[in-house]
Amino acid sequence: MQGRVKWFDPVKGFGFVIADEGGPDILLHANVLRNFGQSSVADRAIVEIDVQETGRGIQAVSVLRIDPPEDAETAGLTDLEEIDPEVLRRTPLEPARVKWFDKGKGFGFANTFGRSEDVFVHIEVLRRSGLADLQPGEAVAIRVVDGRRGRMAMEVCGWETAVTRSDD
Repeated sequence: MQGRVKWFDPVKGFGFVIADEGGPDILLHANVLRNFGQSSVADRAIVEIDVQETGRGIQAVSVLRIDPPEDAETAGLTDLEEIDPEVLRRTPLEPARVKWFDKGKGFGFANTFGRSEDVFVHIEVLRRSGLADLQPGEAVAIRVVDGRRGRMAMEVCGWETAVTRSDD
């Protein structure tokens, strides 16, 4: 089934999806999202999920695909606008660990494997990547470029998602 994330709260551990074909809201539990390799998902992200009917309603049992919200490209981040999209596509995904991320402040930092300097992660980059939040210590894969203010992430995805992409 395909739908759109109505909202997801990683602190509460759940959220809801609205199916494209209509019907009641579909519960998306944090454990189902974690099994896909992510700890959060952006509001309005497009998802493909397997569902099952339970005594308490329809629930997602697995996530098959997550695409960023359609309006994610419209949110401006000047450092992103200055980079050639072809350069971004050729930049490899690097394994990284989240150092910290503060959703309220709209940014945080990660460290890529084998390098000591921090990588800046902006909330808009998360949103464009289909994510809403990151947890300290979370394993991710990031595309990093040297921006005006240092190394910064241009794309972030769950580690399992990156491994799946490289197998294709």
